[in-house]
Amino acid sequence: MQRIDFDLDREHVELNQLLKLVGIADSGGQGKAIVASGDVTVDGVVELRKTAKIRAGQIVRVGDAEIRVLGVEG
Repeated sequence: MQRIDFDLDREHVELNQLLKLVGIADSGGQGKAIVASGDVTVDGVVELRKTAKIRAGQIVRVGDAEIRVLGVEG
């Protein structure tokens, strides 16, 4: 399994944008298609909302990739 740590520099990031930012999707549109396919889970639950707000502490899984969303210190 590929583990990716993503440092969140704001309150939240939209799920489709997160997939783009970590390189799983080439674009926000492709990110939306991946979410719509039902292959994405957030904290172990399938997430179909393309613009779901992902916050620090959550774990997103897509295929064999696990994205840990980390908050900035301070």
